[in-house]
Amino acid sequence: MNANKTTAGYPVDVRIILSALWAARMLSGLQGDSTRLHDPAALKELVAGTTAVPVTDELLLAMSIIFAVPIFMSFLSLTLKDKANRRANRAIGMFFVVFDLAFLGLVLFQGSFSYETFWSFVYPVFPALIVWYAWKWPQQEA
Repeated sequence: MNANKTTAGYPVDVRIILSALWAARMLSGLQGDSTRLHDPAALKELVAGTTAVPVTDELLLAMSIIFAVPIFMSFLSLTLKDKANRRANRAIGMFFVVFDLAFLGLVLFQGSFSYETFWSFVYPVFPALIVWYAWKWPQQEA
């Protein structure tokens, strides 16, 4: 069985779709953070150390690891064998869906509707599509 999807008459390998979705997730996170750094109020809180969550070295390390995962998954989606690829994309994709929905919940709980709310709705879209494509990926017969 062929692992390709046909889009507009051209075959598109599921691996490429998954890799592109991981890149989109990474870029949306980068853009959200970049936008936050252009917000004078958020930047003032960050510099003053008065953010809702204290910024520590441990937090920065944890966030660095979490944000590095889509970069690695973008590559691994192109190189892992099919079975491992499906499993990794399903599992790590689900982690990011939950992680991003938790972030959305925190933003909505704060009650401000701004760029952060917009990006909070965007973030979980890409990992949800990743899980969906990994789930729908046709099994190849041995």
